Amino acid sequence: MFSSAWNFIKRHKKKFIFTGALIGGVYLLGKYAQKKFSEIQEREATEYIAQARRQFHFESNQRTCNMTVLSMLPALKEAIVTQLNSESLTTLLKSKPANKLEIWEDLKIISFTRTVVAVYSTCMLVVLLRVQLNIIGGYLYLDNSVGKSTTTPLAPPDVQQQYLSSIQHLLGDGIALTQKHKPVKSFVSLKETWSLLELEQQLNWIRAEVEASSRRSLSWYLLADDENVLADQACGLTENDIMTIKLLNETRDMLDSPDFTTVLKVCLNRGFSRLCDNLAEFFRPPPSDSAPSCAPDSLSAVSLPLAKIIPIINGQINTICSETPSHFVQELLMNDQVKEFAANVYETFSTPQELQK
Repeated sequence: MFSSAWNFIKRHKKKFIFTGALIGGVYLLGKYAQKKFSEIQEREATEYIAQARRQFHFESNQRTCNMTVLSMLPALKEAIVTQLNSESLTTLLKSKPANKLEIWEDLKIISFTRTVVAVYSTCMLVVLLRVQLNIIGGYLYLDNSVGKSTTTPLAPPDVQQQYLSSIQHLLGDGIALTQKHKPVKSFVSLKETWSLLELEQQLNWIRAEVEASSRRSLSWYLLADDENVLADQACGLTENDIMTIKLLNETRDMLDSPDFTTVLKVCLNRGFSRLCDNLAEFFRPPPSDSAPSCAPDSLSAVSLPLAKIIPIINGQINTICSETPSHFVQELLMNDQVKEFAANVYETFSTPQELQK
């Protein structure tokens, strides 16, 4: 019995060897595949966790952006009111001066100017802070990333403070430069009446004049572009100061990009549209008026003398630069194109440089 079995094995030895090798190979291949599958699963899980962490950090950063904009609106309003002080003129008018007409002319120009400046400045503030805080946010994400190749922080606290202080240019020189455009000509009579449609046309003309007469892009009002000024803002040439200048130059590149120009224009369109919506409240026909408010010519149904429109225009800064969330600011903060632009900036600066090459 054993002899016949042995003879059978000898006769089929090659088959047994091949079968054994095949089974062993399949086993080893299976173990290798199982190992690779586990590695892929672990890598995907790690990437998913990293992406979720990155998304959470981005969303948190956007909330910080919104809160920062709201917190800076009082300073923006104060800067505009200080440079375009209409209150002193209204006080003078109450004293019935001899040059009353001249004061009214000045009040007309200042009222329109500061409202237009308020729209421009608020839109610029929203988009500028989106750029700055998402550059900082991207670098902070890299600084706190697991497996970061260097221990040197990309955005230490001192650098962040120096960098973000550059916003003072918008609150100072930026507003001073913007308000040089005098939007309402003196030949417009105070007795002239305007409908809402005519007022909108006037505002559109003012905007066209401002943007057409500017020899530089609107980003010029946001950040000082002189290299010496950038160096002065960075307060010297220490390592932190060099990092600050680097951030400022990166910001300048973003402000000069077509995407920034597009997003700022979207905000300005929305801002002036909201301004006109606010003004429309003062042009509603009286409740007893038989003409329906939804009539096609309703924008021309009510006309007001310019002398009455001036105080309305003059008071718009309280709505435009309100730190209490208003429709004006909320629509800018929640705009989809602003959000998409912010995401692109964050993506650019939160991606390791070796992956960008």
